[in-house]
Amino acid sequence: MTESDTSASDNRDTDNRDGELTITLDPGAQEIEGVPKEIVGRSPGQLAWMRLKKDRVAIFAGILALLMILIAYAAPLIEMIYGHSATAQNSKLLDGDGLPLGLLNGISGDHWLGLQPRNGRDVLMQIIYGLRTDLTIALIAAVLTLIVGAILGAVAGYFSGKVDAVINWITDVALCFPFLIFALATVPIIGGAIAGEGQVISPMTRASILIGTFVFFGWMGTARLVRGEVLSLREREFVEAARASGASAPHIIFKEVLPNVWAPILVTFTLMVPALVTTVAALSYLGVGMQEPVPDMGRIILDAVDHMEVPGMWFYFACAGGSLFLLVLTVNMVGDAVRDALDPKGSR
Repeated sequence: MTESDTSASDNRDTDNRDGELTITLDPGAQEIEGVPKEIVGRSPGQLAWMRLKKDRVAIFAGILALLMILIAYAAPLIEMIYGHSATAQNSKLLDGDGLPLGLLNGISGDHWLGLQPRNGRDVLMQIIYGLRTDLTIALIAAVLTLIVGAILGAVAGYFSGKVDAVINWITDVALCFPFLIFALATVPIIGGAIAGEGQVISPMTRASILIGTFVFFGWMGTARLVRGEVLSLREREFVEAARASGASAPHIIFKEVLPNVWAPILVTFTLMVPALVTTVAALSYLGVGMQEPVPDMGRIILDAVDHMEVPGMWFYFACAGGSLFLLVLTVNMVGDAVRDALDPKGSR
């Protein structure tokens, strides 16, 4: 080490605050050419956030997605301010054929997006509550799916051997089931078995059946992903140190291993939610999802499609389909941006 290097190291002060390592030169020391006065070390999460903030498209999509989510979950407050509920029928504003009176599908100062044919329900409130229904089911299903998949994948990757073989066999068998066919069959069968033959299934029961179906058919991809990550982590030094200190297997899995695979799990979550939103709407469109009187985007779109031949009803379809499309598109864009931000080697 040269004399200048020694003097420089003597005049540097280190500080570690809030997870950042800061090395600051002594204010009285002379500035050395090529050496910055302050060097900040950042965690992988902080670096990913810095890369994400530079993506203007992702920030715009994130703001738009967050705004739509806030509107969906503020539905009761909007209903109070707007003055119309999602289930109230305005039969006086329909003609003899059950079609809305007025411009397009009954747009007015009282009903900003018009009315539904036949029942006269307010389209705006139906869409807001419909987005809330689909988002709630999708979010709960995504969280439970990731929990089940992450635990099974971590156990398979950590223990390997027979445990890994059994979990992989179960995963392979589960992947053989075609989701849509079995969902169309199992949802009505399970609902009838719970509520009784000929009885109406309560909205909470039907939502629980949908969530259970999504979890049952959706955990395999997460399990495979986490298993691969854990296989590469179980021989790392910090895991060996935990074993040497006498830590139990559950402690190592949940405290040492899983916290180090949060990045792929987060990316999977951001991409799984919009996929589940469209799936919930698709099942309702096919008649096995949420039923009346609970608003649902799939059933709203089905109602709009049934009246597409009526002049002016195209606006009803555009509002319903456009809302679902915009929500799924923005959340997907955020998921793609998060995936790119967490991959330092990837190129945009």
